[in-house]
Amino acid sequence: MTMKEKIQRLLATAMALKPGETLLVVTDTALLEVGKALFEAGRELGTRAHLLVIPADRAPGSEPEPLAAEAMKKARAVICPTQASLTHTRARREACAAGARVATMPGISLDILERAAEADAEAIAARTRRLAERLQGKKKVHLTNPLGTDLELSMEGRRVIASEGLIREPGSGGNLPSGEVFFAPVEGTTEGVLVVDGSFAGVGKLSEPIGITFQGGIARKIEGGREAQQLEALLEPHGEKARNAAELGIGTNDAARISGNVLEDEKVMGTVHVALGNNLSMGGSVDVPIHLDGVLTRPTLVIDGETWLQEGEPRGGWA
Repeated sequence: MTMKEKIQRLLATAMALKPGETLLVVTDTALLEVGKALFEAGRELGTRAHLLVIPADRAPGSEPEPLAAEAMKKARAVICPTQASLTHTRARREACAAGARVATMPGISLDILERAAEADAEAIAARTRRLAERLQGKKKVHLTNPLGTDLELSMEGRRVIASEGLIREPGSGGNLPSGEVFFAPVEGTTEGVLVVDGSFAGVGKLSEPIGITFQGGIARKIEGGREAQQLEALLEPHGEKARNAAELGIGTNDAARISGNVLEDEKVMGTVHVALGNNLSMGGSVDVPIHLDGVLTRPTLVIDGETWLQEGEPRGGWA
């Protein structure tokens, strides 16, 4: 299979693209090569494909230009390979509300795209649904890892979301590639220490861990080296809301690999990620134009006394 054929198969499978429907690819100057590849694959599938290029100098989670936001609402299928994520933006939410199917691909490379195209999408989706169903209705979460993470939070009353990687229905949206289960911790309940050792959105693959101390659901202290300072610099302009414990997610994609790109890293089977910032898209109440995920390898995750991950190894029969 050529790369173009692999991308076509991914789009046909994951997004159910149909000949004659309107496809919009929103990309930026940093990921134009990927954007063009997706545009060409969509065009050759028979869609009425359009390519819109926006500037790349956006913070993760910030809104795109109004022109792009309006165009997203008018397409039936939207694909967003952009350097800064559009996943947690008002533009993405409004496009879905207008009936568009929206796949966001923050920071994606052609290598990641190829791995996604070769994955067993149906198996990943089934595994993801299975875990989400089993976690729905749980309450108390305890997360640890060998580097010193000791974090507790509440998920009581929160919807557990299965990001399957199948974006086929009108109004659906999510990352592509995907394969994660996630939820918004109850605001104000996250307490303790988080030590991130994999990668961090906006920073990349970590050369040394970043330690974050939470009190009352807010990241009060961020410690580490140069990369911890980079994270602080990203959060500082947005005030305390940017330090909100926004998300806890579990990777369910057995084809994903730690690459330094959070889009893929947070989907890796057996990892856990915790995000800071905006949580509106997952049922929370914090609205701030930034959302940054930090990925932990070898996590142990205990929920309501039951172990679901033991140093990165799935437990409970969901895998």
